[in-house]
Amino acid sequence: MGWTNPLVDMLIAGGLLLLAAFVVIENRVSAPMIQLSLFRQRAFTFGNLAGLAISIGRGGMQFVLIIWLQGIWLPLHGYDYGDTPLWAGIFMLPLTAGFLAAGPVSGYLSDRLGSRGLATGGAVLFGASFLGLMCLPIDFSYWIFAVLIALNGIASGMFASPNSSSIMGSVPARLRGVASGMRATFQNSGTAVSIGVFFSLMIAGLAGSLPHTLTAGLQQQGVPAHLAAQVGGLPPVSSLFAAQLGVNPIQHLLQPSGVLTHLTATQQHTLTGSEFFPTLISGPFHSGLVIVFAFGATLAFLAAIASLLRGASTGPTAKTPGPREPATGDALARPDR
Repeated sequence: MGWTNPLVDMLIAGGLLLLAAFVVIENRVSAPMIQLSLFRQRAFTFGNLAGLAISIGRGGMQFVLIIWLQGIWLPLHGYDYGDTPLWAGIFMLPLTAGFLAAGPVSGYLSDRLGSRGLATGGAVLFGASFLGLMCLPIDFSYWIFAVLIALNGIASGMFASPNSSSIMGSVPARLRGVASGMRATFQNSGTAVSIGVFFSLMIAGLAGSLPHTLTAGLQQQGVPAHLAAQVGGLPPVSSLFAAQLGVNPIQHLLQPSGVLTHLTATQQHTLTGSEFFPTLISGPFHSGLVIVFAFGATLAFLAAIASLLRGASTGPTAKTPGPREPATGDALARPDR
């Protein structure tokens, strides 16, 4: 639909109005879902901001990597389009393994060393993995790719557990349920926003060169100029999603017109083969990758700054206040006093 579609603009404006109304209502009800006064706690505020930035970077990156694998890398290495969804998931396993390995370890260490250092280090490593991915060629060596996404998973695990611990440890015990819901809202909102942001940046990177590249490549293989221009003028997202769904984009776009039957056997084989589209899109796609990975790295380093600003780490000496011990922000926790 695009950002300039009137319906999109109306829905965004309506969403912002509803968000403002939500804040007003939450300030007036006796048992709010979002306890805005918790943002007075420095560790809570900056921990959530850091978590939001990391969530935006992580969610969109996974979709971009899947498209990279399914639309370009796997076909170039001889995988049939119908098999690419399965193999893309398999080749992404180092990312999951890194997260699963680092999460419990970082949680254990944060109880003894404090949260701020680990969370900040995880955010920095997360950004560094984006820079590494940005430097990869389109047709990369898989083992370098595997190491980089494993580091990305480790960085996510390094950040997630200490950051959550810091957020939850910064609020009074009686408000931890609300605090947990607010933390989850920031995280899930970041993931949802990331998909729109990353795809918009990717499409912006593709839009400048993909139409001309695709049109010229089709004409070289005997496709009539008007049809080649029509296919090249389609929104780039259509080609990306066709590849992600396990469909050969060129065959899918040309088959309805019947033009394939009028081409030579060699031209048909080239157009419907596994190398034509990936080779054609590699240059424009790499331009989009540079944009989205640079954006992801920027978000990660902003998350590291926010993590540092959360204040002193919650180390092993911290304890939960007893019934007679006043906690920081106790007036906030017990308004009846």
